[in-house]
Amino acid sequence: MPEHGPSTPDEFDLRAEQRRAEREARRRGGPGLRRIAFVAIGLAGLAFLAALFQPFAGSGKERVRVEIERNQGVGEIAKKLDKAGVISSPAMFQLRATLEGKRGDLKAGTYRLRKDSSYGEVLDELVSGAPVKVINIVVPEGLDRTRIAPIVRDAGISGNYLKASSDTSLIPKRRLGAQGAENLEGFLFPATYELRPGANAEQFVRRQVEGFELNFSQVNMAYARRKNLSIYDVVTIASMIEGEASLAKERPLVAAVVYNRLKQGIPLGIDATTRFETKNWTEPITKSDLASDSPYNTRINKGLPPGPIGNPGLASLKAAAKPAKVDYLYYVADPDKCGEHAFSSDAAQFDADVAKYNAARDANGGNDPQNCP
Repeated sequence: MPEHGPSTPDEFDLRAEQRRAEREARRRGGPGLRRIAFVAIGLAGLAFLAALFQPFAGSGKERVRVEIERNQGVGEIAKKLDKAGVISSPAMFQLRATLEGKRGDLKAGTYRLRKDSSYGEVLDELVSGAPVKVINIVVPEGLDRTRIAPIVRDAGISGNYLKASSDTSLIPKRRLGAQGAENLEGFLFPATYELRPGANAEQFVRRQVEGFELNFSQVNMAYARRKNLSIYDVVTIASMIEGEASLAKERPLVAAVVYNRLKQGIPLGIDATTRFETKNWTEPITKSDLASDSPYNTRINKGLPPGPIGNPGLASLKAAAKPAKVDYLYYVADPDKCGEHAFSSDAAQFDADVAKYNAARDANGGNDPQNCP
């Protein structure tokens, strides 16, 4: 008899039952395992997306300085940001930059970034570029070169402003009628300027001259040319208007007085020209100054002074080119009004206006009458 004969019916049924049990177990357990696997994969995917896009990330309060150099790759930038505590993962930052197509758009510069920022926020800042630091210089209307110089110096601009503003090669002297100009007085346009750190006096002067050219293009010279006045003459008149008129409505009236006196050959009698010559901007003008034979003494010399006595703004330039159509020859401060003048066409009225002003000054202890609120 063979050692291993055919299985008995009972053995056959037992084995069949085991196989059925195994199949049933696989049938019941297979989908469950697959569901667990799918859930696990899904959760991992969500975690990855959350880490990449950081939907709930915010910015910390502390800012840190980060210097991004030219030609630095996104990998180097990511490591630098990670080291500074700005981002949490260099790899994720690089991936986010790649997905958004910004790898090549990150700009060099010095940034002040918040710690624990989101990748999107940092990318936006690096793509926009570092804020450009500027130096603001405010040059008021009417100041001459000597009074502009300390403003430029205090703003941190290097170089010698007075020397730089003596370079008359920066202006077309023949076209302007400024062949006798020894410096750029009158052409250093007053305005608010923005300059990058490191700018020097020469660069600033060029900006001012460019500002003059740009603004003077708005001035109509037709009337002044009919009176045989050059651009240089108009700039000179405008600089005197700045020294005399503080109200916009009076600028064309002061210009009219200048034109009328030039036409009649009467000395202009504008004390602002003497102040420019003596650099005395606040103290009373002395009798000796008023008797000086300086070409800037318009009390005794007829015609215009040798050149501008300051740097006028656009309103005064326009008034100097087109004065009001009035026959005024005189004006004096009106003690009853704030900053206004009393204008007149004859000497008698002018004398009366002067007497009124002097009486008000005497009543104020010898000081200029103050009638401003």
